[in-house]
Amino acid sequence: MAPSLIKAGSDIMELIDGFSGSTITLEGSNLLANGHVILSDVPPNITVIPSPYGAAGKSITTTPGCFVGFDADQAKSHHVVPVGKLKGIRFMSIFRFKVWWTTHWIGTNGGDLENETQIVILDKSEDGGRPYVLLLPILEGPFRGSLQPGDDDNVDVCMESGSTKVTGASFRSALYVHAGDDPYSLVKDAIKVARVHLGTFKLLKEKTPPGIVDKFGWCTWDAFYLTVHPQGVWEGVKGLVDGGCPPGLVLIDDGWQSISHDDDPISEEGINRTSAGEQMPCRLIKFEENYKFRDYESPKKPGSGGARKGMSGFIRDLKEEFKSVDYVYVWHAFCGYWGGLKPDVPGMPEARIVSPKLTPGLEKTMEDLAVDKIVNNGVGLVPPEMADQMYEGLHSHLESVGIDGVKVDVIHLLEMLCEDYGGRVELAKAYYKALTSSVRKHFKGNGVIASMEHCNDFMFLGTQAISLGRVGDDFWCTDPSGDPNGTFWLQGCHMVHCAYNSLWMGNFIHPDWDMFQSTHPCAEFHAASRAISGGPIYVSDSVGKHNFQLLKSLVLPDGSILRCDYYALPTRDCLFEDPLHNGKTMLKIWNLNKFTGVLGAFNCQGGGWCRETRRNKCASEHSHRVTATVSPADIEWKHGTNPIISIDGVRIFALYMFREKKLLLSKPSGAIEISLEPFNFELLTVSPVTVLATKSVQFAPIGLVNMLNTGGAIQSVEFNDGAGAGSVQVGVKGTGEMRVFASEKPKSCRINGKGVEFSYEGFMVVIQVPWPGSESSGISMIEYLF
Repeated sequence: MAPSLIKAGSDIMELIDGFSGSTITLEGSNLLANGHVILSDVPPNITVIPSPYGAAGKSITTTPGCFVGFDADQAKSHHVVPVGKLKGIRFMSIFRFKVWWTTHWIGTNGGDLENETQIVILDKSEDGGRPYVLLLPILEGPFRGSLQPGDDDNVDVCMESGSTKVTGASFRSALYVHAGDDPYSLVKDAIKVARVHLGTFKLLKEKTPPGIVDKFGWCTWDAFYLTVHPQGVWEGVKGLVDGGCPPGLVLIDDGWQSISHDDDPISEEGINRTSAGEQMPCRLIKFEENYKFRDYESPKKPGSGGARKGMSGFIRDLKEEFKSVDYVYVWHAFCGYWGGLKPDVPGMPEARIVSPKLTPGLEKTMEDLAVDKIVNNGVGLVPPEMADQMYEGLHSHLESVGIDGVKVDVIHLLEMLCEDYGGRVELAKAYYKALTSSVRKHFKGNGVIASMEHCNDFMFLGTQAISLGRVGDDFWCTDPSGDPNGTFWLQGCHMVHCAYNSLWMGNFIHPDWDMFQSTHPCAEFHAASRAISGGPIYVSDSVGKHNFQLLKSLVLPDGSILRCDYYALPTRDCLFEDPLHNGKTMLKIWNLNKFTGVLGAFNCQGGGWCRETRRNKCASEHSHRVTATVSPADIEWKHGTNPIISIDGVRIFALYMFREKKLLLSKPSGAIEISLEPFNFELLTVSPVTVLATKSVQFAPIGLVNMLNTGGAIQSVEFNDGAGAGSVQVGVKGTGEMRVFASEKPKSCRINGKGVEFSYEGFMVVIQVPWPGSESSGISMIEYLF
């Protein structure tokens, strides 16, 4: 039994353990929420126990959740059990379409579910009587849960240990069910309960993301793939700096490590394995960098410390030459490399080749080159009790040569390797404990980007320290399956992965929407989504191939970015719709800046998951012009991290359209129609209008209209509305064309106390803001006097 009062972090609601009733009840064979049926024909072996956790300080006797379990006839390592029938209720879900990645899926009946479903949200009834309901499979002991379709519209829960040696027959918390009247709070509150119930992870609110989230970055992957080398990295950074977009993060992706194929002698690096997929059977043979970086010699004159050589010399030279580079990260796989560690290598931890075995759920996921290579060649697995040696050896070396953090890839691998290691949960616990300890010791506790991690094992076990992770499949320049249209429709898939996955994952990790290339045919489409994602912004441009005009709408002259205060999520009217292949739904996402909201509208129609072929495929018949409405009410104003904006009493909003360059005024519930061609977008800055009472002037800050996240430039707003006075002071970060809405032309305007020229057009005050320099953090103070 948990303690009577649990406080999961200072800014997380207190949960009291001791409630005995729930709004979710089992009556006869029906599972009810507020008295409304959500699942029918619940079998007699299903157990329903009210959650004991409820919010402190509320005069209620019931909690909004319950734990669902079952009793089986015999102890097994893999159970698939129906928990009841779902009929005629719209749902949205997140399921694993690849071993590594999840995406959005909708339906109305239990048979519409996909295998390896991680989370399901049932829509509320139109009359509001039936609330939103969340179905969240969790962990119990050494077992991990997921949902899948059953016979005759049953919802089946799958509980599996991953090892035939680890069995169980009785479960009391395979599934957590939670009800609420707000879909965003619903997910947050349910995962808070899981946080207290499991005690194995930390919420994002309890952690601090690494500093790279506020920096523009460049990743070497699409630029070099496995041929990355010091001279190429140097030239890549120099090209961006010379073009006025200096990176604050450099991410050296796969290609820097010392690896070897099983056919190679132990002492020989696999130097020629550079084509796609050829590296995946390889294994790590030393923690130090490979010959390309090891042989680096600095062109600078030796100082008192002698000649600069190797990775340490290169990193030092890079940071000294390019002052914007605050962080250099490198890539490595969760098990060391794609194929793990090579056994019997002197000076390396013990490892043995383990043959991966796909679970029944994973066998139904999309065919994947990485999975095929790993299954065929096995993984050199370090025993769990020695995992700390692997991470310590790798990370201590990286820290010693000046590396600031790591991108940990190929994370969701252990569930295939756990037969002889106590099952998937116990093996994962050991590895995540070792990784967490090493990250805290060597990379300030948060210097990690998690990747290929989309599964609840990771969320519930791997996020004690990790606070930043990828929320979508890779940015694919072209379709790896060879469909020429994939250059376009796969970009829509990427947007949808990231937006909907964030609804779940954003409670554990800060969402990272991945890199993109600024010269791609859909580059502006990607850039717009990254600009308002709230996550880091980084590109994988080839050396010398950049669209600087586009990049400068994302990056400030000091290498920083205008990042939203929260993370982007789909709007309420998109949650239970299909923005990929129904031919009519536009993906709309919302986010919050300090003083403005932002809406993004994206036409992603054109392809996605196909149940029949078990893969993503083109659906060109749905790729056409789509129309939708947008409104200030689409923004969930109360859900920010530190909401400065209060819209209480706001009667008018100013909406600025980035592409149309147009200002519109709207009532809070007003609707504006937008039509977009396939793979086109519009961004709307939404700003509450304030009235200067003494002057009867309506005013709303808009921001730098040359920046994609226009309103992100606004850092402070101060109204001076005293007797006879009427002025507004706005702190602006960045450079370019600053606009505000004002119902009257101001008498004068000042920047940092000095009068400046301005124009007044279409009820907007327009001022050109010069870059003030990094000394002021790039912030200028603009004063509007009425």
